Amino acid sequence: EAQAADWMLEFACYSLCRHFKEGCAAEFRRWKDVAQALLNGLSKIPTHQKKMVYLSQLLIRISKGKNLECHFENDRRISPLESALSFWTLLEREEVKLEKIHEDIRRLIQIQIVAVHMEKGYFKEAAEVLERLFTDSESDKPLRVKLATVIKSKDPYVPLLQSFSYNLLMSKINSYIELFMKEYKTNFLIEAATKQVESKGLGATAFQTKTVNVNKKKLETNQRFVLSLILLMDILGQYIETLCGMQPCCLSVDSLLVCLYINCLLDLNSLQNVQNNRDSLACGRKKQRWTYKEDLKLKSGVREFGVGNWTKILIHGDFNNRTSVMLKDRWRTL
Repeated sequence: EAQAADWMLEFACYSLCRHFKEGCAAEFRRWKDVAQALLNGLSKIPTHQKKMVYLSQLLIRISKGKNLECHFENDRRISPLESALSFWTLLEREEVKLEKIHEDIRRLIQIQIVAVHMEKGYFKEAAEVLERLFTDSESDKPLRVKLATVIKSKDPYVPLLQSFSYNLLMSKINSYIELFMKEYKTNFLIEAATKQVESKGLGATAFQTKTVNVNKKKLETNQRFVLSLILLMDILGQYIETLCGMQPCCLSVDSLLVCLYINCLLDLNSLQNVQNNRDSLACGRKKQRWTYKEDLKLKSGVREFGVGNWTKILIHGDFNNRTSVMLKDRWRTL
């Protein structure tokens, strides 16, 4: 079970990075949810996966970088980019040797933390951010002085901010992702699924119109892991609908890989069995009124984990047939 979860987390983080680089927003959000769900089940991050997990968390925050209403930390003064900077620091610690691209990205994040506040007209907050960002070291002093001058000018369009723009930050991040993906290009799920697809000679047409039959391996599992996979299927529901022939739409390679892998783990006769399980869960959720006890659990979870951490609240709250989306929607009405 631990090894399977290890493979799945690695694949989820890898997919998240790839979709960020390719600009596929919907796929990026989907894999963000999958990766986050897997991370929430870990007591600690395995040493060999720290780099990819830190990068994934960085990208999640960078994707919300210009949204100051979005918060990842309990301290609501901390913007998404400031939170991202903390993960970039963790990433740098995992590197054997720091290259120029590491320095460039750090500088760009620092500048853009200030720039985003100024673009919104939050000049006082920009000055406060500057105090948090920089130490009194001599190496930080030149950039700190320049940014302090920019903040005093109250002009978000000065040459410094234009030269070190958000677009340049994204370009540098994408370059780093490319290097990262070359380093982590070997992945068990990708290799296993590729061999499976090649052995069957499956093409894009088969992906779109037919249920993919795979050679099933006899793998031992237990009920707890089966349930966790069914929860993953809830996130990846539209993929299963495609494989089961319900909708003749284009299927991404990522979707096929996950479904092939889950099919092997559960030792099912076909992917329709997983769909039936998901349908039964969904039916149980429909038109189910929220109880007073559930509302108390939701409020308690928000107090403990904070607004937005719906997956954590769901896991620790022992809710009756709910999803993280349901928790979020209910909180809006309380």
